[in-house]
Amino acid sequence: MTAPRLFRRPRGFTLVEAIVVIAVIGIIAAIVAAFIRTPVQNYIDTATRAELTDEADLALRRMARDIRLALPNSVRVSADGRAIEFLLTKTGGRYLAQEDGVADRSVLDFTNPANTGFTVVGELPGGSQQIVAGDWIVVYNLGIEHANAYLANAATGARNIARVTGVDAAQKLVQLASNPFAQQDPPLASPARRFQVVTGPVTYFCGNGQLTRQSGYAISAAQVAPPVAAGPGENGSAVSRLLAARVGACRFDYGSTANQRTALVSMTLELLPRTANHAGVTLVHQIHVENTP
Repeated sequence: MTAPRLFRRPRGFTLVEAIVVIAVIGIIAAIVAAFIRTPVQNYIDTATRAELTDEADLALRRMARDIRLALPNSVRVSADGRAIEFLLTKTGGRYLAQEDGVADRSVLDFTNPANTGFTVVGELPGGSQQIVAGDWIVVYNLGIEHANAYLANAATGARNIARVTGVDAAQKLVQLASNPFAQQDPPLASPARRFQVVTGPVTYFCGNGQLTRQSGYAISAAQVAPPVAAGPGENGSAVSRLLAARVGACRFDYGSTANQRTALVSMTLELLPRTANHAGVTLVHQIHVENTP
């Protein structure tokens, strides 16, 4: 006779066992979180800092590209260091002079103001560098007295800058609205017979937590920052473009005096993070400026 089989009813976890398991899992999770929190936070901080650095570096490089195209002796910085202004060139070339002795060609005349056209030596620039009506022709800008392109619209008038009214590509002839070069006393012709083509003034301005690029306004003898706030440009086309936001501080420094052949522009830009949980970045960039006219 076989012994009776004993049957035990299956059962699950007790409440005490479940509570113990949950407590153990919580302790393990807390220990793991304590170890991984710092690396994760460091990664987030590094990514945020890299993003801010890229944004600041892009803004500084954009400004550096423009400043390298500044007309010689045209860079100027506001007294508070928050604005830098310069006359932006798009191309240049050589003009035909009387000393070249070429017959039947218009020369850039430094004696007769009635002659308002001159011949470009070599090929005319094309594409984005094409000389068009509305551009300015500047010769031998020294930044002093009548060799200062900023005086173009001043009451006294500059004697080294003239407005282009048209270009004859076939004759390589540039026509000017007037010939102020012949009114210089003494005449200041370029020793290398070179001219620069200026599209107009440009200002980079820091204010209200923003860095902006402003252009399309009139040339002014006195620096106005920001220039757009002073009124529209000559054609009503003053433009202000945002270059960087969340600007904590910025400063421009320009170590130069009039007629100094080389100079250095220093730019300091601080960008703030989107949240207060992260640190901002401050970058410094320097640009060599060639002031040989």
